Amino acid sequence: MPNAILDPTGRAGTASAAGPGLELAPRPADLAGVRVGLMDNTKHNAALLLAEIGNLLAAEHGVAVTVAATKANFAAPAPADLVDRYREACDVVITGVGDCGSCSASAVADGIVLERAGVPTAVICSDAFVVTADAMAELRGAPGYHYIRTAHPVAVLTTEQVRQRAKQLLPEVVALLTSRQ
Repeated sequence: MPNAILDPTGRAGTASAAGPGLELAPRPADLAGVRVGLMDNTKHNAALLLAEIGNLLAAEHGVAVTVAATKANFAAPAPADLVDRYREACDVVITGVGDCGSCSASAVADGIVLERAGVPTAVICSDAFVVTADAMAELRGAPGYHYIRTAHPVAVLTTEQVRQRAKQLLPEVVALLTSRQ
């Protein structure tokens, strides 16, 4: 099969790019008082980057609470119970970091699942894996799904570099999670 893309999450064929696309979950006007979920995918520096973004959102945008959880496997989709936990406990979710091919695809798949569950989601992937992330969006019936791209790699950054990266990403995270896009 020429030009075939394999779905590393094991759900090939469950959706197609010819589907109706993805209607994004309704966004809040701003993040004041919002409950933010941080979904760490176990990749090196992902938890730190998400925590730094959460801290900045609290300090600069008045988010009420951050709920952090870690996926068991960076290449597998978030299990239904984790999606349900975020849907019940959070108003918006930030996930990533897609810093390799399979974790980028999985992060995009998670973002699409959360959006379909009614939770506005910002997915962060490194720019080296745009092709993989975009292919997953198409496989999941959401061609053109918008996610945040950051310079590759994230895993090798120092703590201070991760903090700086979080500051750089913050405006795009806010824009993607709110109706001020």
